[in-house]
Amino acid sequence: MRERFRLSENLLIGIILTTVTLAVYWQVVRFEFVNFDDDHYVENNPAVQAGLNSVTIRWALTTNYQANWHPLTWMSLMLDSDIARMASWLLDLSLGKNNSGFYHLTNLLFHVANTLLLFIVLKLMTGRHWPSAFVSALFAVHPLHVESVAWISERKDVLSTLFWLLTMYAYWLYTRSPGRKSYAWVIVAFVLGLMSKPMLVSLPIVLLLLDVWPLGRLRSNGMNLRVLLIEKWPMFVLTAISCVLTIWAQRSGGAMGEFKDYPFGVRLANAAVSYVAYLGKMIWPANLSVLYLHPGTKLPMWQVVLSAIELIVATFLAVRTVRTRPYVTVGWLWYLITLIPVIGLVQVGMQAMADRYTYVPLIGIFIIIAWGVPDLLGVERGRASRSRLIALGAAGCAVTVALAAAAYQVVGTWQNSIALFTQALRVDPANSLAYNNIGNALLERGDVEKAVKYFRLAIKFHPEYIDVHYNLGNALYTQGKIKEAIAQYKYVIKRCPDHVSARNNLGSVYANQGLYDLAIAQYKSVLKIDPENQRAKRNLNNALKAKAGEI
Repeated sequence: MRERFRLSENLLIGIILTTVTLAVYWQVVRFEFVNFDDDHYVENNPAVQAGLNSVTIRWALTTNYQANWHPLTWMSLMLDSDIARMASWLLDLSLGKNNSGFYHLTNLLFHVANTLLLFIVLKLMTGRHWPSAFVSALFAVHPLHVESVAWISERKDVLSTLFWLLTMYAYWLYTRSPGRKSYAWVIVAFVLGLMSKPMLVSLPIVLLLLDVWPLGRLRSNGMNLRVLLIEKWPMFVLTAISCVLTIWAQRSGGAMGEFKDYPFGVRLANAAVSYVAYLGKMIWPANLSVLYLHPGTKLPMWQVVLSAIELIVATFLAVRTVRTRPYVTVGWLWYLITLIPVIGLVQVGMQAMADRYTYVPLIGIFIIIAWGVPDLLGVERGRASRSRLIALGAAGCAVTVALAAAAYQVVGTWQNSIALFTQALRVDPANSLAYNNIGNALLERGDVEKAVKYFRLAIKFHPEYIDVHYNLGNALYTQGKIKEAIAQYKYVIKRCPDHVSARNNLGSVYANQGLYDLAIAQYKSVLKIDPENQRAKRNLNNALKAKAGEI
């Protein structure tokens, strides 16, 4: 009878978690691609649009496109492309502009699966239903997690987390029945996760934390730290391999920031501030943005010092509770350790921090809350009064509903590029990338005059922003402002001589003006940089014919 009740309880929790998550996120199936990586990852990616086949699978396994090596993520997007095509053909069904809704739907389904898996794994490891359910509810609806779900390009986040949680589940099975076969499943899930996103490099250490609590393996049955470390040596080897592949992909893809631009002291300062800032946004998730620009050397020293002190004190206090409240120690170290790969010590991109980076790390803080609040209130299993349990449950529901309502609003800002980057400008009116991307979206819609306005605002806040000058040149040429367009293209080429698109466009402008020698010079320059550039080959051929009077 008791087992049947537990089964009904688990099923009820699963239904509630699924319903709430779908209620918050279902709107994404109507959303468009955004012009921030989605165009490169999916919309204009010929490999992804071709679907799954032997050629594209080989590409996924060997490419470092977008400065990442995550072949499983590419394959999942390719499968989405096949499904969208099949649905359009067989069912005459399309979702969103250019079938964007299919990719959004897959992200959402992965998030639902992650939420349910998190509940299952925590419940199995701790034996506690309602704290596990509360952690999963916070994970499902916290506004900081919207970016990982509503942004198609973050497929790598939701997919890798699926394998993170499956690795934890496989590890739980292994601890109950140790052996090569059960350990092999741990390795399989871990490898698949690394092939989705290298975020899993910290997972072996997290498993060590779980050995302390809730699994209680440390110093039990002859286990000690040395034995537990040796047990995980294959995972540490795989982590090292993944780190090498990641550095290769990011460095060769040009995404890794140079130390001259981001000195180590600057990175360390930003990391300390970001650790504390994430916690602030977790407590009060307001003013969220797709991009928080890196402040460089502009961080106030008092903020850096205060953040560092807070982190040191919090870590000291958390570690001291390992015997009395081990969930505090494990939860805090989970947060600190899982953020290390994305905290900015290895700077990738122009962001100081990103909401998506909290997708896994905040689980540690949620664990502290879910176990700590009842503990502080003296609510222990089987000992609390009914009224106190009801009050605690009502408070948990109220927090979940409030976060779900806030997340619903945040999800809405992802409906298209203009909505997304308008929100970014509300948070930071000097965000040059936001102005640029709104300008591109307006240009695509044919609102050239307004696009030019946004490009000029981007240049006002970031005068040396090469992409904006290029985009402004395209917009000015569309307006028929030839001299101004030429000036923009020349600026881009002066600052970035290998910018083949600017050279191609400048050559086309010259050719249309009858200045064939100047056009031919630009096309030849492109072919020196990229000998296989088909556009430059066609343009050069046409310019040579036009100069000879053949066309």
